[in-house]
Amino acid sequence: MKNKKLAVCALILAGMIGGAKNVLAGNVIKIDGSSTVYPITEAVAEEFQTAKKGAMKATVGISGTGGGFKKFCRGDTDISDASRPIQKKGNG
Repeated sequence: MKNKKLAVCALILAGMIGGAKNVLAGNVIKIDGSSTVYPITEAVAEEFQTAKKGAMKATVGISGTGGGFKKFCRGDTDISDASRPIQKKGNG
């Protein structure tokens, strides 16, 4: 079951990456956000890097869901992890 969940996460990550023009232009994918989601994202990033044989690198930060959204909106990251829905402006 754990491997199945990891595979699903990898497919989701691959789908997000496939749609991001700035990611495809470079070789580093910047991810940040929820500390709750971090362990899953870190595992998927490692699998992705292995699958790409080191041709691409994925960095994973932990600034929290709100912090990740802010970084994503500024264009500092390619993917934002979230453990909750996006809230209205001013609420993080």
